[in-house]
Amino acid sequence: MLEKHYDPKSIEEKWFKRWEESGCFHSEPDSEKEPYTMVIPPPNVTGMLHMGHVLNNSIQDMLARYKRMQGYNVCWVPGTDHAGIATQTMVEKKLREEGIDPDTLSREELLRRIWDWKEKFGGIIIQQLRKLGSSCDWERERFTMDEGLSRAVLETFVQLYRKGLLYKGSYIVNWCPKLQTALSDDEVERSEEPSFLWHFRYPLVDSDDYLVVATTRPETMLGDTGVAVHPDDERYQHLIGKMVELPLVGRKIPVFADKHVDMDFGTGCVKITPAHDANDFEMGQKHGLDFINVMDRRAYMNDAVPEKYRGMYRDECRKATVADMEAQGLLEKIEPHTVAVGRCYRTKDIIEPYLSEQWFIKMRGMAERALVPVERGEIKFHPQRWVNTYKYWLENIKDWCISRQLKWGHRIPVWNCLDCGHELCEVEPPAHCSKCSSENLKQEEDVLDTWASSWLWPFSVFGWPENNKDLSYYYPTQTLVTAPDIIFFWVARMIMAGQEFVGKVPFKDVYFNGIVRDLQGRKMSKTLGNSPDPLDIIDTYGADAIRFTIVYQTPFGADSRFSDDSSELGRSFCTKIWNAFRFLQMSFEGVEADPAWADHEQDLIGRWILGRLAQTTSEVEQDLESFRLASAASRIYNFFWGEFCDWYVEFLKPMIKSADEQTAARLLGRTRYILDVCLKLLHPFMPFVTEEIWQQLEERSEGDYLMQQSWPEVSPSWIHEQDQKAVSLIQEIITGVRAVRKTNNLPGNAELELYVMGTDEEHAMITTNQSIIARLAKTGDIHLGTNPPKASAPLTLTGMNAAVDLTEYLDVQAELAKIDKKLAKLEKEKQRLEGRLHNKGFLAKAPEAVVEKSKAECAELERKIKVLQDGRIEMEKLA
Repeated sequence: MLEKHYDPKSIEEKWFKRWEESGCFHSEPDSEKEPYTMVIPPPNVTGMLHMGHVLNNSIQDMLARYKRMQGYNVCWVPGTDHAGIATQTMVEKKLREEGIDPDTLSREELLRRIWDWKEKFGGIIIQQLRKLGSSCDWERERFTMDEGLSRAVLETFVQLYRKGLLYKGSYIVNWCPKLQTALSDDEVERSEEPSFLWHFRYPLVDSDDYLVVATTRPETMLGDTGVAVHPDDERYQHLIGKMVELPLVGRKIPVFADKHVDMDFGTGCVKITPAHDANDFEMGQKHGLDFINVMDRRAYMNDAVPEKYRGMYRDECRKATVADMEAQGLLEKIEPHTVAVGRCYRTKDIIEPYLSEQWFIKMRGMAERALVPVERGEIKFHPQRWVNTYKYWLENIKDWCISRQLKWGHRIPVWNCLDCGHELCEVEPPAHCSKCSSENLKQEEDVLDTWASSWLWPFSVFGWPENNKDLSYYYPTQTLVTAPDIIFFWVARMIMAGQEFVGKVPFKDVYFNGIVRDLQGRKMSKTLGNSPDPLDIIDTYGADAIRFTIVYQTPFGADSRFSDDSSELGRSFCTKIWNAFRFLQMSFEGVEADPAWADHEQDLIGRWILGRLAQTTSEVEQDLESFRLASAASRIYNFFWGEFCDWYVEFLKPMIKSADEQTAARLLGRTRYILDVCLKLLHPFMPFVTEEIWQQLEERSEGDYLMQQSWPEVSPSWIHEQDQKAVSLIQEIITGVRAVRKTNNLPGNAELELYVMGTDEEHAMITTNQSIIARLAKTGDIHLGTNPPKASAPLTLTGMNAAVDLTEYLDVQAELAKIDKKLAKLEKEKQRLEGRLHNKGFLAKAPEAVVEKSKAECAELERKIKVLQDGRIEMEKLA
């Protein structure tokens, strides 16, 4: 017998341990079974579980458990990302707290300390995912800097290098002064922010005249090496080829023409700083300008600027240059202006366009190839709207800056010979120069972008570049579940990598889950204090509760809203499931279930519930196949709570009381079968509570688990429209009578006489099932085709008229007030529908079926209103 109250803590740890120890999560290649492979989006090794992880991993686990039950050989690979920037930053912060300056440590010593930290504290999130119930193949856990994956990263670099797809050069990069490293375009968050446009006068050489330039970045003027105007701008034709003297610096710089200048921006004269602006960089190359970098790696002014400004931070220098220009009479005006600002995705520091020598991957060819499988449908995006976002990014792609000025990461496998200058690129460290045989070699100091390892994730976790059994069996994977904000960082690059290095796309379906927001619609963050700790929620409500709730509340591909107590929904459902099984145990105590129950003719209630079970099973399966998990959760929730518990169990109670031994055995067999199917449908969503109950549903063998059972198949032959119609009619009558009883505060034992005016078919259904109605609605005589007495309360039923005789209990004025309230509600709904049907736009655009449905709904409302109005007239006669 189950405990009286459901306690998730006592069962969750027990079942996860048993599943894992029994090898339920582990997969090996099996030629007899079709694989279903997923790779977890590897969380940062520094990460802690948050609600986004809960949603993403709950979805993945539901798919994994569902596919296992369908008979697939499921392999869900877990792991963590070394998170170059985040991890090194965290360890350096801890070192400073200990009084150690990380800049004084050698590369080897800093890396040793980072590895020590990783071994002690890294990967906590993996343990947290276990508490959620994630059924990953934990024996296959990988780390992006483990030996195998590190070799894969180096192998891809060497391959790209030898194909001529890698190059090194001085270019403008996105520089984060706080992290002191370059970032790719995708790692920059761009937004518009209020600022100013400063208009400066630049004096012409050998003239008393000047031209006016407009700039949003006064501090970079110290690195100006030219002024550009549009060749068609008649205002400045006479200045092209002349020189101006750069204020505050004294450097003479040329005025030149370039078609890239926007004549309508500012004054039409643009200061050119080739070392601190991407567009200026291109103009500088084109026109042979000098490249003067005026800042150091921390965004402090360097020795290339006049002495006064050296050592100033860029913001301080901005104020100083503006003040000095004003003091010299060279500040013409300042006006408000909105500027596009790029910020580091991690530190939120303003990005500095910075001239720096970096490594780049040529992306154009790979991007063009990566468009094809998505456009052809070989890779399907769910929701499909993300295809346009994907296409836009690939069609406008830039080369990928993959070098990072860090120590923690995959060090670039390039060596330079210090004797002859030859460059070598090898997976294994070379012993000597291949050109001059010198052993005097120096390796590149930079490491690779973290994404340069995670873009290989779908195949590197299976041992690539070795062409082994795992790789050939599990790759390509089937499904990727991820957030849309990394469609550029990760999804697109994985597709490119799969095609480039393995010759196959990495997955077939990509499901983009939404963002978990608070109840106000804000994105959850530590700063806002609106991000609940999932472990606290699991501790309070249980893992099943948070899993079910988060998926139930997240529509297909959309964002969801969540708060600390949202999981009450899931916990209440767990309790409902628990209590339903306890009812079964107590009600059938001592009864031996008849395994051949289905061979016998079923009563109406049995046919109805089995038909609804068959429909629900089919619909849940369709939803899961199309990644509509919220819909699937809603269907099984509504069936189990609304139909099985609220109705079937109620119908069942009087049946059990009057059943003989044989009938009771058949009722138990049928009910246990229904519960068994429900537990299987629910298992992907709520694995712990369903496993606990399933184990006690009947005697199980050692090592027999629900998660290993087959997905249920309920015969559609149980579905009969007439049975569904009959039970719906019974439910409406019972609900209507109960509502009248409650509204009029009538005694629970009062047998109310029922009057029904319906079709012959409806009358026949009521006659056949009169005993059920009488038991559950507590009615006396049921009068068919007979008008009710004047002192009656009408029931609002679909398609027919009915009333309950209240002669003995009636308060006329109270009844009139109730009827008026119902009429007001129906009239309001009718007006809404009529407004829609009189709307020419709606009639022109809406599908014909939708218009007809609205007309039918309006007609039904008119009928209900007429019934109530007639009832009101009759009621008034009693006043």
